[in-house]
Amino acid sequence: MLDISGSEGYTVKFAYLLIFVRRIRVIKGLRKSLLAVVVCIAVVSLSAAAAFGESEIPQRKYAPDRKVDIRHIVIDVTPDFEKRTVAGVTTIEFAPIAMPLYELRLDAINLDVSAVTSSAEIDDYSVTDEAVTITFDPPIRPARKTTVRIAYRAEPKEGLYFRTAAHGYEAGDTHLFTQGECHTAPHWYPNYDYPNERSTSEVICRIPPEMTAISNGKLISEKVDPATGLKAVRWRQDKPHANYLVALVAGYLDKIESTYRDIPLAFYTLPSQIELAENSFKDTADVMAFFEKEIGVKYPWNKYYQVAVKDFVAGGMENTTLTILTDSTLFTAESENIHSSTGLIAHEMAHQWFGDYVTCKDWSHLWLNEGFATYYQKLYENHKNGRDSFLYDLYRTTGGITSRSREQRPIVHKLYESADDQFDYRSYQKGGWVLHMLRAQLGENLYRKCVRIFLKRHALQSVVTEDFVSVVEELSGRSWDRFFDEWVRHGRFPELTISYTWSGKDKLAKVSVKQTQQAVNNVSVYHFPTAIRFITDDETFDRQITVDSKTHDFYFALPAEPRIVRFDPEYTVLAKVNFKKPRDMLYAQLDNADDVIGRLLAVAALKDNDDKKTVEHLGRVLNEDAFYGVRTRASSALREIGTDEAFTALGESTDQADARVRMQVVEDIGRFYRREAFNALVKIAGAEKNPDIRAAAIRRLGKFNSKETKQLLVEALDTESFRDRLADAAVSAIRTMDDPYFIGILRKNIINRADSFTTSSHGRALETLGHISRNEKNKTKICKFLTGFVSHKNRRITAAAIGALGALGDPKAVALLAAFEDDDSRDRIQRAAASALTKLRQQKPLAPKEVIELRKILDDVKKDNDQLRKEFDDLKKRLDAKDGPVKVDKAN
Repeated sequence: MLDISGSEGYTVKFAYLLIFVRRIRVIKGLRKSLLAVVVCIAVVSLSAAAAFGESEIPQRKYAPDRKVDIRHIVIDVTPDFEKRTVAGVTTIEFAPIAMPLYELRLDAINLDVSAVTSSAEIDDYSVTDEAVTITFDPPIRPARKTTVRIAYRAEPKEGLYFRTAAHGYEAGDTHLFTQGECHTAPHWYPNYDYPNERSTSEVICRIPPEMTAISNGKLISEKVDPATGLKAVRWRQDKPHANYLVALVAGYLDKIESTYRDIPLAFYTLPSQIELAENSFKDTADVMAFFEKEIGVKYPWNKYYQVAVKDFVAGGMENTTLTILTDSTLFTAESENIHSSTGLIAHEMAHQWFGDYVTCKDWSHLWLNEGFATYYQKLYENHKNGRDSFLYDLYRTTGGITSRSREQRPIVHKLYESADDQFDYRSYQKGGWVLHMLRAQLGENLYRKCVRIFLKRHALQSVVTEDFVSVVEELSGRSWDRFFDEWVRHGRFPELTISYTWSGKDKLAKVSVKQTQQAVNNVSVYHFPTAIRFITDDETFDRQITVDSKTHDFYFALPAEPRIVRFDPEYTVLAKVNFKKPRDMLYAQLDNADDVIGRLLAVAALKDNDDKKTVEHLGRVLNEDAFYGVRTRASSALREIGTDEAFTALGESTDQADARVRMQVVEDIGRFYRREAFNALVKIAGAEKNPDIRAAAIRRLGKFNSKETKQLLVEALDTESFRDRLADAAVSAIRTMDDPYFIGILRKNIINRADSFTTSSHGRALETLGHISRNEKNKTKICKFLTGFVSHKNRRITAAAIGALGALGDPKAVALLAAFEDDDSRDRIQRAAASALTKLRQQKPLAPKEVIELRKILDDVKKDNDQLRKEFDDLKKRLDAKDGPVKVDKAN
């Protein structure tokens, strides 16, 4: 990679500047004086950047040095639910590791620190928006146990989240929860916030006596303080864990309980949702039992609690002994098998071993947390629902990976800007696939042994990929450098073109394999073992092969011409495969009940054919195949074929016992624009018992703009349903219909249902209102209405209202939106404002195009200069500080 961060690099940057100048010169009508201004600003910015050593390319990220060993942390907090603030005292016990400690820096984001004390002598301390830094005089000698105690107040914007009536939630469901991953814990208590450090922890939460507080580890005590009337709930985590895994949930909570062996299990929800808990909780003990057997290591903690909270920031978070889940995972029995919490429950519990018991040392090795959790979630699917479900899960994952042909980042990747950038398909799905391939090559028993020894050897430690590789090589006696180099340390995947011919004269099958992927960092060829399966009328033949070059021609002697030829029949290679076969062979694959992947691949290939015979085969599969996944894919294939015969086949297949297939058929019928489709959707919307399938039918009605449709949508808007599914579907249909007829109706609905909407439904209704009002001549009324939600108590609603103003396209909203615009891409509201302003600025310009483009350039330059000014001021302060005494940290 080209490094332009040094002084020579700025020569390269200057060359880029010249290219930039040439580009802006092509703007027609741009005055030379304006051009000169832009160039001067750019040159000044470039020079200042060089002076400050600023780099535009993300730098490699590594774990920071551990100057101290954090041994124990006690977090004592008193939340104020009305003010949404926290008063806290955090006590940290530590010891310097190798050198005398002059200065201790703790991460602390926007904490109002009132006092810092220590068992060592403090010379001074300073507080910034990001840290508390404590200096000691004399320095603390290595291994000396020391404590610091920090008193503070906080109004967290991240890390700790309140859900109260003031935010639009039910008063009886008032609660708070925390989320530490990746680096948000410092918003509510000071700490060393990186996963290469572990410590034991205690959390004390002082709340009204009628509330519940849960945290990591074991409940030590619950005592009401007569002086304050608050109940102090104390939890202690006795085994060391990473800081981002410290968790707290407090508020009005109900629970159901169980046990597995002697391990307490509990599932908490808000009081209004407790009747739904059993649906999501029921597999917990079975998941734990399976993982203990499959992993070979007993559950390593003292308890396992799960709690569902309102509008969680993710799907789930695997805090040690206390997983926090989104309440959207809860579901009713009416939905049949459309919804399930099993995958989420299994994924988060797997983290108790992979991520909590052993933890990635830095975020570049995140796949050791997320890839393992993803794969063990799939292994539980295999245990619970069978191999076909397991393979189908892998199949769906493959499509998400191989659709990213331009992606070149590897799984282990240090050139990221934010740790959050690592939480994508590479660490999750691709990481899981790597383990699947490894398991296939090692064999299940040896693979299990490798995982067991890896966990036991590195228990309660931070790990890197090399730690796992070392165990695999030690126990297998093989070198795995090439495997991990190709699949983990380099990006992408193989793209294979496969062809087959049969020589009747010689009774030889020829299979050619060609790797067509582009080279990534000089890796152009993958090496992997697999097999080719030939099925004749009487026998099945598996032939092992190794692919290790760009092209291969394999020849196999067979007693007769095969009816089916399958590449990688056991599904052990992550690859994008193009294998064109004659239709008769694909029909034969459809009938092979022992090969679910073969049937799925046949359906995918046949959707490109619109002949009646193919439609007949797919229609039969839709109604007769033993596995639901194949049936749903057959439904989608018929929709893509799109002929009259394909529509008829779908229309005759609505009576499906499996709700997942039934819903897919409804979705696919709704893709057709014809009267018969409309009639079918109306019938389903009125007669179907399953609310999710009714919602699917309502959603698809949006393309049919008629009086009857409008009446149905108005009725659906006012229909109560679990999580507003029917009203939400009506909103989606209204957006599709894009008819201003609904402006007043939707506006009234938003007013009437403001207190009962889910946050997501409320947000979509606002955005839809803005969208369908965008062509109105007078937008003032709607603009004023949407503006009323911009200061909503719920930040998600605020973001949705801002997005709605962008969709509305009223220039009068620009000044308001600009007040929310900033450069923090992680902030929901700032992202919404930036997107809305972009939409408004892309409307029919009120100024010449070249002026619009120039404004964009100057906006970017202004942002750069603002940052440079901040850095310059900081540097000036540092230089001014040199006039006074400066302490030198001899340890450095």
